[in-house]
Amino acid sequence: MMELLAPGGSPAAVTAAVSNGADAVYLGFGPFNARRNARNFSKEEFLAAISYCRLMGVKTYLTLNTLLNDRELSEAAALLDQANRLGADAVLVQDFGALRMLRKVAPELPVHASTQMSVHNLEGARAAASLGISRVVLSRELPSDQIAYICKHSPVEIEVFVHGALCMCYSGQCYLSSVIGGRSGNRGLCAQPCRMAYGWGGPPDGHPLSLKDLSLVRHLRELEQMGVKCVKIEGRMKRPDYVAVVTSVYASALRTGRDPSVQEQKRLRDAFSRGGFTDGYFTRRKGPSMLGVRKEADKAASRTAGRQPPPANPEQRRVPISFYCMLKAGEPLRLAAEDPDGRVVKAEGPVPEPALQKELSKERIEASLQKTGGTPFVCQKARVYAEKGLSLPLSAVNALRRSVLDGLSSKRQAPPRRQRGVFVPGVPMENRKGPPRLLFSLSRMEQLTRELLFLSPAQIYLPVSEAAKNLPKLEAFLAAGAPLSVSMPRVVWDDQWPALLSDLDRVRSAGVSSALTGNLGQIRPLADRGFTLRGDFGLNIYNSEALKE
Repeated sequence: MMELLAPGGSPAAVTAAVSNGADAVYLGFGPFNARRNARNFSKEEFLAAISYCRLMGVKTYLTLNTLLNDRELSEAAALLDQANRLGADAVLVQDFGALRMLRKVAPELPVHASTQMSVHNLEGARAAASLGISRVVLSRELPSDQIAYICKHSPVEIEVFVHGALCMCYSGQCYLSSVIGGRSGNRGLCAQPCRMAYGWGGPPDGHPLSLKDLSLVRHLRELEQMGVKCVKIEGRMKRPDYVAVVTSVYASALRTGRDPSVQEQKRLRDAFSRGGFTDGYFTRRKGPSMLGVRKEADKAASRTAGRQPPPANPEQRRVPISFYCMLKAGEPLRLAAEDPDGRVVKAEGPVPEPALQKELSKERIEASLQKTGGTPFVCQKARVYAEKGLSLPLSAVNALRRSVLDGLSSKRQAPPRRQRGVFVPGVPMENRKGPPRLLFSLSRMEQLTRELLFLSPAQIYLPVSEAAKNLPKLEAFLAAGAPLSVSMPRVVWDDQWPALLSDLDRVRSAGVSSALTGNLGQIRPLADRGFTLRGDFGLNIYNSEALKE
């Protein structure tokens, strides 16, 4: 069954996620995550959350998915070292410099590529694998056929968002909040300008950028058949009751293999809605129906739902264990408990005496072992060997049961022993010496003129499609010494590669030898065709370590 990953924006949200069926939670510890305004965890709260989740058999993923500057890398390294020692199960990253630093500080800690890394094709997943990344969170804008193709061929695990807020732009590639508000989404400070009202030549009377929230709850079986490893719920800024409702509905759908009931769909809408939900990206049914804003009716429904969150269901997350008990004459009472991961805790009690009146039967021992209420455990199996005619107070069995369960809890909460390292910032890379050089980024072939060449540009970037459509003119300018490079689209789906590669081959044959790319998934196809690569701003290179990487 696919892993269900829920948001943990606060300690209460973590408890809500776990008690309602989440298999993993993602949470922010410190300032370096894409929800810096969320109720991020202190060190003590982070340790408590990890211990609680380990006890309950739930994984914890640390979000370190913002861009870091050079001054912040050392602080982030100390934070990662703590998370590694405390037992986080993985860390999500966007920044290539953070990835480079992570390999030094915590080389055994699994790394997941955040959706902020803008991986949206198979080559992106392959490139992530080559960097040591074990899981990729795909862009939310991908349709089902593209997700299926990537899953079929990917060398790493694939994670997909299935519920929560949608942006108008690909994650990691949106600079709108930074441009109009000075708050960068890539730095975890998005001001959500997509939710604002805008107007053209008049008052702001529309919301042309605000999308409804995503919901793929009816597509879970399809995603599982594709080979998706993990489905993710967005919402670290949301209340614990929202986390509880959404997690419980998705957990039930995954567990039963059925679509949600009408009542469950209403619970999702009441928890949070912008006039309903959309699956338009996934189904390729894009259009105005995907737009939505938060109306008063939506807010009223959420207020009512928030007063009556679903009750926690401890049975949904209790850990099944096996007991093994032996009662023999002349030997101490022995009891062992084993969890699903093979951890075993043993204990011994008093030596039984011959029974004068009532013996301690196998049935009485089994009944005692079933009493695990108030603990995270549930007795799945109890194998008891009890010789006839022996007596012990039942309290001895109860005491041993409590002892082995306490020991099992301690074992489950113990963090794994992992290798640790030290991050030493290297010498920052210096820019070239000399006077400034002019580089021009064009959008149309008509902008490439003789007058432009008189300015002696160091480089001229022209879109691949424009270059391929105008090969005679392109060749003429190359013959005149124009320093031309082709610029790649910022997003290329797998079904768009054949046409794009054909264009690339044509311009390469015409004499263009360098290409400008802003995405990880474009590097290998360009290099394989002999292009010298130039990094565009879409790579989000923000520190010296990222540049070295």
